Amino acid sequence: MTDLTGEEQHFDALIAADQRIEPRDWMPDAYRRTLIRQISQHAHSEIIGMQPEGGWITRAPSLKRKAILLAKVQDEAGHGLYLYSAAQTLGITRDEMTDQLIAGKAKYSSIFNYPAPTWADMGAIGWLVDGAAICNQVPLCRASYGPYGRAMVRICKEESFHQRQGFEILLTLMQGTDAQRQMAQDAVNRWYWPSLMMFGPPDDASPNSAQSMAWKIKRFSNDDLRQRFIGMLVPQAEILGVALPDPELRWDEDAQRWHTGQLDWDEFREVLAGRGPLNAERLRHRKAAHDDGAWVREASAAYAQKRAEVSTRSGRSTTDEVARSTTGPTEREVA
Repeated sequence: MTDLTGEEQHFDALIAADQRIEPRDWMPDAYRRTLIRQISQHAHSEIIGMQPEGGWITRAPSLKRKAILLAKVQDEAGHGLYLYSAAQTLGITRDEMTDQLIAGKAKYSSIFNYPAPTWADMGAIGWLVDGAAICNQVPLCRASYGPYGRAMVRICKEESFHQRQGFEILLTLMQGTDAQRQMAQDAVNRWYWPSLMMFGPPDDASPNSAQSMAWKIKRFSNDDLRQRFIGMLVPQAEILGVALPDPELRWDEDAQRWHTGQLDWDEFREVLAGRGPLNAERLRHRKAAHDDGAWVREASAAYAQKRAEVSTRSGRSTTDEVARSTTGPTEREVA
């Protein structure tokens, strides 16, 4: 009979020693469930996050801007695939995760349910949304679960490019006409508060944070990450020449923290519950893309099966044949 107590002790020892948990290691069911929830939500966010920027690829103001934005959206598709693969090592299938998302049973980052009406929003998304993502995700490179932490290394490198791209868009606009400067400021006003809420609710209202930190899946609390992010934004906003839309924002020397205005957590909960400006549209678009890609998945599976049958009849090993013949999903399918 398996000695669960011994396995639990070994798991706890690995966590205490700051070592990685790997897919074949024993882990508590709650740890596995937490990882599946977090990693799948992260993957969904990358895939849904392609939509606000994807809508601007054909409307970018120059060929250079179009190429850069296209590369960024492709990066996000890749991030989603890395993360889905990491989640699959925990025993859930890609189909299960996709079905949960399309059915509205799985959550993703609420930030992607807001509209992006102008080109300046591409700058604000890059600077604020991707900046918040970097602040949140760099510590995840040291997550206790090996496949998740390793996936985050490349993701964070590419997110750093995305953040700089957004900053450069805003900087260019702020050096332009009065109308362009106003457009940049309006975009910052739209995305500033939602980007602060990307870190999740306050620590005293976040039911999962304490346990995730104890397991070293995450390394810092929601409020600590939010403080770090604000500290990054303030000097960058001065360089850009934009105003952060919080009249109460100031540095509290005694507390050694940024004092901010009150975030609208009612709005956060409404959007997270599926009642945001574009929740229904985002899921409708995702379902349409998934349905449109069904023939690709079916053809790929049929081809892999045929190659496996041929290999079996000829006496060759099927493992390598199936691996070589199975193609990955198209970019359209993950959009």
